[in-house]
Amino acid sequence: MRISGHVIVVLSIIIFYYLDLSVHARPVVLVLSKDDLNSGGDDPGVGDSSDFDEFGESEPKSEEELDPGSWRRMFEPDDDSTVESASPQYYSALHKILSAASEGNDRLMEEAVEEIEASSSSSGDPHSQSLMGFVYGTGMMREKSKSKSFLHHSFAAEGGNMQSKMALAFTYLRQDMHDKAVKLYAELAETAVNSFLISKDSPVVEPTRIHSGTEENKGALRKSRGEEDEDFQILEYQAQKGNAAAMYKIGLFYYFGLRGLRRDHAKALHWFSKAVEKGEPRSMELLGEIYARGAGVERNYTKALEWLTLAAKEGLYSAFNGIGYLYVKGYGVEKKNYTKAKEYFEKAVDNDDPSGHYNLGVLYLKGIGVKRDVRQATKYFFVAANAGQPKAFYQLAKMFHTGVGLKKNLEMATSFYKLVAERGPWSSLSRWALEAYLKGDVGKALILYSRMAEMGYEVAQSNAAWILDKYGEKSMCMGASGFCTDKERHERAHSLWWRASEQGNEHAALLIGDAYYYGRGTERDYVRAAEAYMHAKSQSNAQAMFNLGYMHEHGQGLPFDLHLAKRYYDQALQSDAAAKLPVTLALASLWLRRNYADTFLVRVVDSLPEVYPKVEAWVENVVFDEGNATILTLFVCLITILYLRERQRRQVVVPDPVGGDVAQALDADVAQHLAAFPR
Repeated sequence: MRISGHVIVVLSIIIFYYLDLSVHARPVVLVLSKDDLNSGGDDPGVGDSSDFDEFGESEPKSEEELDPGSWRRMFEPDDDSTVESASPQYYSALHKILSAASEGNDRLMEEAVEEIEASSSSSGDPHSQSLMGFVYGTGMMREKSKSKSFLHHSFAAEGGNMQSKMALAFTYLRQDMHDKAVKLYAELAETAVNSFLISKDSPVVEPTRIHSGTEENKGALRKSRGEEDEDFQILEYQAQKGNAAAMYKIGLFYYFGLRGLRRDHAKALHWFSKAVEKGEPRSMELLGEIYARGAGVERNYTKALEWLTLAAKEGLYSAFNGIGYLYVKGYGVEKKNYTKAKEYFEKAVDNDDPSGHYNLGVLYLKGIGVKRDVRQATKYFFVAANAGQPKAFYQLAKMFHTGVGLKKNLEMATSFYKLVAERGPWSSLSRWALEAYLKGDVGKALILYSRMAEMGYEVAQSNAAWILDKYGEKSMCMGASGFCTDKERHERAHSLWWRASEQGNEHAALLIGDAYYYGRGTERDYVRAAEAYMHAKSQSNAQAMFNLGYMHEHGQGLPFDLHLAKRYYDQALQSDAAAKLPVTLALASLWLRRNYADTFLVRVVDSLPEVYPKVEAWVENVVFDEGNATILTLFVCLITILYLRERQRRQVVVPDPVGGDVAQALDADVAQHLAAFPR
């Protein structure tokens, strides 16, 4: 995006996205200039308003309808949905795949794949086609084939499978084919938006990163243990004692499946109903949502309006959005009334509610009850997006996509569509994967994370790669003909880390560099290692900067250049104060190399990387061997005891004054005799 000097609009969009491994979100700031605004945006004839049909005629759909072929039935069988979106044969094979992954049963996995293959070839079932795309894409019980995977996903996408559409969109995105990726992501984002709440933004349920660097992310996992979590048990106790806020929180957790809880609309309804008895307004608003969507109850717009009105009277301004929505659609009221809808949205805006800005933006964009004003709509969308409203990102993506209000920019549109699409109903795979991992079912977690990785979720890519590296054979990884060989497992992890690094995961890029540098799971290649470290360095990774300095110092994959080496070492220290010791040692090595080149001292320093692993192996295999460690411990204890006894003996002995005089006399006599001898 080109930025001109004359900036008339400077609006920052904070996208809390998971880019770095330390779990701290990095803000992405978008600055718009005069050139970015479409000068024809105020013209009512520009663009087609039907492209922005936020307030269409269709009723809210269930997640089963929005995501046909969903895996939900395998994990939430008691869900209230009665929609039959896939064949029994498909679900039977899917159940076998998940069971085989849990049990580590390669024969059952082969049977499941054969069953899916037969279903996809005989009946052309799109959901079976999607699974075969996943099978060929991962190389599970079949030889890995990108072309066959692409073909199966294409057939599945044409048949309406949303997960295959996600996989295809990500494939196009990786190849910079934005014209094709943007179409798929636009459809997926629209589906995701239809699953959001009508009055306010749904809670962000981001995939949990199960590792931090090379170690397990114990802090994040502790908060995701569901009903076994101590904090949840305390909250539940408070709710049982009549605490309305605690009742609301538990209802919220069950409704959205937060904090490791399995989603349960019945329990959510129970706790919300108890909370409203105590006058809790947020529960009133969500009861309005439940009745409007028919989640666990029969859909009833009249009751939805009643609950939303009660919440608004209690001072919950976001409820005005739900009321305005019902007036726009004509649900639960006598007829559509755009004037009243606008009034309710303005009440929400007056109280700084982001969804109110978004809804007013839609009215001005489409000219519903007001004169169409695309520029005004754009301003409302940016205010809402700046507050993190995902629907606003969706509308801005459409503007970049179509060139209405903003200059056409397919790359920006694709990024925004993807951000929204990843919050669609299929994101529930992340909750089920985490649940399996916390229960110790690593095989099932790997399957679920691998499915999400194929769909383009960066966190799932790094989680699946970490499981493969961390658990090795215990990961239950299935290869082309049974359990994965070491080579297959390393190649799969390498591929997953690479995809994650392409999406900004600096730790993944660092691991790719290490793999090429040390030849782990691939051929040693210093040039490609340097490329990966450069990518990690662009993410301000101190370790990558240090590694680049080392490679310049030794001329490995990069030109031998001591000045550049020092520059990278200095940058590593500026980026991370913890790098002070290694950088100091590296700078000392540079000083030796500059002043004592081709000397024995430099050769000793260069030999240290080869000697260290041998010393480490000797310590691990010899010193830390169970028998040797015991003997060594006893020996150290014996030496310590002897030393302490000798020290005690010296402190106890008191010099005799008489003996001292005699000794002094003898010393003087001996000295006199010795003086008689020539030197």
